[in-house]
Amino acid sequence: MNKDTDNRNMIYFLIVSMALLAFYQFFVFGPQQKKREAAQAVAAASASSSAAASLPMGGVSTALTREQALAASPRVIINTPSLKGSISLKGALIDDLYLIKYDQTVDKKNDPVELLTPAGAKNAYYVQSAYFAQNVPGMPDNNTVWTQTGGSVLSPGQPVVLSYVNGTGLTFTRTLSIDANYMITADDAVTNTGSTPVSFQPFSVVMRSGMPEHAGKEAVVHEGAIATYSKIMDKPKPGDYRTASLKYKDMAKPKGGKALESQDSIGGWYGITDKYWMAAVIPSQAQAVSYTAKAIVTDGVPVFRSGYVDAPVTLAAGTTWKSQSHVFAGAKQNTQLQIYEDSLHIPRFHWAVDWGMLSVITYPMYWLLDKLYSLIGNFGLAILSLTVIVKLVFYPLAHKSYESMTKMKQVQERLKPKLDAIKKRYEGDAQKTQEATMALYQEEKVNPMAGLGGCLPMLLQLPVFWGLYKVLMLAIEMRHAPFFGWINDLSARDSTTIFNLFGALPYDPATVPMIGTMLNGPLHIGVIAILYGCSMWLSQQMTPMTGVDPMQKKMMSFMPIMLTFFMTQVAVGLIIYWIWSNILTILQQYSIMHRLKVSNPIDTGFQKLNALMNKGKKAA
Repeated sequence: MNKDTDNRNMIYFLIVSMALLAFYQFFVFGPQQKKREAAQAVAAASASSSAAASLPMGGVSTALTREQALAASPRVIINTPSLKGSISLKGALIDDLYLIKYDQTVDKKNDPVELLTPAGAKNAYYVQSAYFAQNVPGMPDNNTVWTQTGGSVLSPGQPVVLSYVNGTGLTFTRTLSIDANYMITADDAVTNTGSTPVSFQPFSVVMRSGMPEHAGKEAVVHEGAIATYSKIMDKPKPGDYRTASLKYKDMAKPKGGKALESQDSIGGWYGITDKYWMAAVIPSQAQAVSYTAKAIVTDGVPVFRSGYVDAPVTLAAGTTWKSQSHVFAGAKQNTQLQIYEDSLHIPRFHWAVDWGMLSVITYPMYWLLDKLYSLIGNFGLAILSLTVIVKLVFYPLAHKSYESMTKMKQVQERLKPKLDAIKKRYEGDAQKTQEATMALYQEEKVNPMAGLGGCLPMLLQLPVFWGLYKVLMLAIEMRHAPFFGWINDLSARDSTTIFNLFGALPYDPATVPMIGTMLNGPLHIGVIAILYGCSMWLSQQMTPMTGVDPMQKKMMSFMPIMLTFFMTQVAVGLIIYWIWSNILTILQQYSIMHRLKVSNPIDTGFQKLNALMNKGKKAA
């Protein structure tokens, strides 16, 4: 092998290495570094923050049942096309909400998702809006009982009015109105009928007691505290806002978790979010606020809070202070979030949905998926259609990649007798075998880097396919969406299992003594997961693996089995996407291999089947 060939191969190697490094820098290291820097900047506490600006942590008890907590306070009923529940007059807390358009399970109807839970009950989850004041007695807190002075039921077009007179010259009035979806508007007023000025700070906070059962199960989609804040304090524009997030588990570490402590912003919004639902408090977008997201662990139970405190207000005698704020409590439907963002001028409100670091990919994909769903009416078919579109967009790149690798395999098949002779001649001497092999490639004018170069177009597709996976994880439209046959919830795992012959045997493997937990857990292997494993195996067999070490090939042969067990716990909609993607890849690979007359398992299988049929005919 001459020096020119060495130089050329070295150049190819450097090009591939630089491409891989660029990919890692752009899509992995760079975003992670920016995220770390942003988190460090946001988490830095302000040493000059007033102690009065600390949001409350008390008032969260676990001694009562939900029914007992509801009965412990007079209430104002909430009734809308999307929500039902009530407001506690004790503390004026929004602490009892159900999402009536979403059931907890697909099997039981009219069993709505519980979003907010009354203060005092186990796993309390509520919104509190009140006031801080130093040396001012009678300021309303979570124990203050307000009076309902206007309206009867909080419904669209039917506001309610709450009031409280503190007995020291201050009258508090709160007018609550609600739309047909998930936004509550609070118009607050404080009148000073006394003879001296009064200073106070309004605050609003989302409180949650206890770690949610689902916390940590959705590694791809953020769950925990979320805050959108302005980077600057002088007339911030939409582009001056950033969104920070903290996971439940990171906030709830016993020895001190992560927190966003007393940071300043103009407007923004602050809350606690799950995969599909969120509760958030939203100040006036012209208001200077100090926001906090933090958890305190007491007796092993974390109490999460996320909210804001307004700048201090000095109210002169005989005057009235007024302010408007909002509370969002509901489902994170992207279309509705966009409407609120535009109509109420809430910055980046659609970022309540966790679009991730690759938002330039995930958001357009979600938009397209939503349009396909609206057109087709079946979310499973919309997933299949979107996968076809993505495959078509990347068809030229994928075609070039597969063709390059297939041609390399074609060359290796042609040279197989000579390569086998080299291995036999230099058996046990890896260096001489490699030298002789490279000399043969040079003689035959074959570039062994061509197959590796064919991998580059495939690498370019990885961010897109990751984005599509992310979209399917966060799409609320997939929740409880049926497909065909037994699949009535694309967001849940496959209900069938091999241990009762996919439903043919009338028993539930989960009830088997001793091993039922295993059979219903990691060993729960359904039809869809098995189909995925088969498609993965065939796709792997169709992929030319030239120059791969035999030991690596053996290890890779176990991947379909391992992934089959992994996919048993994944949402069936995601598995259907992967199966369909594998099928399209197999068809593309087959068309190239068949055209170039390269051996492949499909043609080989048909040949064997044809031989068996001919043998049977002769025997007959």
